[in-house]
Amino acid sequence: MAKALILWSSRKGETVKIGDLIAEGLRLAGCEAEIRDVAYVESESEVEGYDILLLGSSTYNGQMNQPMKKFLFMLEESDLGNVAGGVFGAYGWSGEALRRIFDTMKYIFKMKMPVGPLFLKSASQEGAAEMAQEYGREIAALVVSKP
Repeated sequence: MAKALILWSSRKGETVKIGDLIAEGLRLAGCEAEIRDVAYVESESEVEGYDILLLGSSTYNGQMNQPMKKFLFMLEESDLGNVAGGVFGAYGWSGEALRRIFDTMKYIFKMKMPVGPLFLKSASQEGAAEMAQEYGREIAALVVSKP
């Protein structure tokens, strides 16, 4: 069974709620899913052994949260080329943080990525649960082989 790690950094709690919904989608697709606050990750070794790594950050003033930025720098020396990834988060206006995280994972870390990040203003917006669960299933499909 594929193992997924979802790490989030949230200002008001919406990003973690979106992460929980994505975790449901991963589990429905047959993956184990663990979700944690990125601020408590102390070493890049904590992501070893996972087939999927999802990163979530809210966007504030066009920037990702500082704990997520610190974590991305921590991962620079990691070998993530065989790991599938995804990016999600809540935003008010434009969601620049999600694009930056996505591009870092795809072009710097060379991870297997879906078409793009999951942009949601809130976990409670209409259709958010379905969109987040579908995003989880889409990422699971990058690693879970079908019979």
